[in-house]
Amino acid sequence: MKTIPQETTATFREKGSKFIGFLFPVESVEKFEERLDRLKAEYHDASHHCYGWRIHPNKIEEFAQDDGEPGGTAGLPILNQLKSYDALNCACVVIRYFGGTKLGKSGLIQAYGHTAKLCFQKASLSTLIPTENFKITYPYQEQSHINRLKNSFDLKELSSEYLEKVTLKIACRSEQAPAFARELEKLEHLGVDSTKLGKGFIVLNT
Repeated sequence: MKTIPQETTATFREKGSKFIGFLFPVESVEKFEERLDRLKAEYHDASHHCYGWRIHPNKIEEFAQDDGEPGGTAGLPILNQLKSYDALNCACVVIRYFGGTKLGKSGLIQAYGHTAKLCFQKASLSTLIPTENFKITYPYQEQSHINRLKNSFDLKELSSEYLEKVTLKIACRSEQAPAFARELEKLEHLGVDSTKLGKGFIVLNT
């Protein structure tokens, strides 16, 4: 799975119509709608504001909107580009200024899809890694056992707290999580307590 760290834009012209694409990171529908509202305000004189988005790596949600174009000719081609790049936690809005010449359904599909593709070609993609997150609390003298686990599994430390005991919040790759949980159970007799915090993800910049 991929995502993008920052917004990219691209422009495409076809038979007088101008298409402006905006590809940007987003992690919720609310954040997407905020960005969409700003784009609609900035490009208030445009003919159409069409889009597709995909969010939530651990339980994928996706949506497409044609905004007045014939059904399936705008939002779906944009969404299909997101899917072809296996992109999540991002959205693409393509704004059209009508140039006076109708493009037909196949022309619209090509134009909207191509504009979204141009955005991806300019973007820097990062890798999304699904994780299971854990909270681990342990005595200082057991640090060597925790270090061994860090060397044995692909873990990322999300936060740490050093009081009477050490408390770590750790992200573990989803496919390794069952084995990691079993190893933590083996340390319970040493005062190592662990709690599953649920699913998450980490971003690896490439």
